[in-house]
Amino acid sequence: MTSIRSLCVYCGSSPGRDPSFIQAAETLGTAMGRAGIRLVYGGGTRGIMGAVSDAVISAGGQVTGIIPRFLIDMEATESELKRLDELVVTDDMHQRKHMMFERSDAFVALPGGIGTLEELVEIMTWSQLGRHRKPIAIANIGGFWDPFSSLLDHMRDAGFIHTAHQVRPIVVDRIEEILPAIEAAAPPPPREGVAELIERL
Repeated sequence: MTSIRSLCVYCGSSPGRDPSFIQAAETLGTAMGRAGIRLVYGGGTRGIMGAVSDAVISAGGQVTGIIPRFLIDMEATESELKRLDELVVTDDMHQRKHMMFERSDAFVALPGGIGTLEELVEIMTWSQLGRHRKPIAIANIGGFWDPFSSLLDHMRDAGFIHTAHQVRPIVVDRIEEILPAIEAAAPPPPREGVAELIERL
């Protein structure tokens, strides 16, 4: 048993051209719902975002969607968003990303576009700067993230990444292995009474 109770999923609001992307989202969402791991995500109800949230809900899990007001009409509809257990509407993207970070115990990136890449890089940057030690995983479906991994290697070899052990996410090729990999990388939950002692200090 670990401290993972909620998982932030970064992914595309479009389905992509490869059907395996949607299938991976559905598989991950189903596994999360069955494991009782809450989904924290960008609130969209379309594309890969919609597939993972629908799968969590269908499997009996809980979903928190966090979306800026200006994106509601582009990535979802008011009626669709009512399906979520919790909806947080933010003023801007910065507030959205910060709340997603606060609400999550770990992070995983499914295939997506520039927004997904930006979210992944930012959470990796925060890790490199020592702002958190939460597990970060990449679902490398069909080798989707191979170019990104090569870029990280290139940056390291060129001398721009000096703390590779902190910035390097867990790369998993099979979606079924995502949750076990995150669980293995997560810190153990605090012993009973330790949290209360820390609070008093």
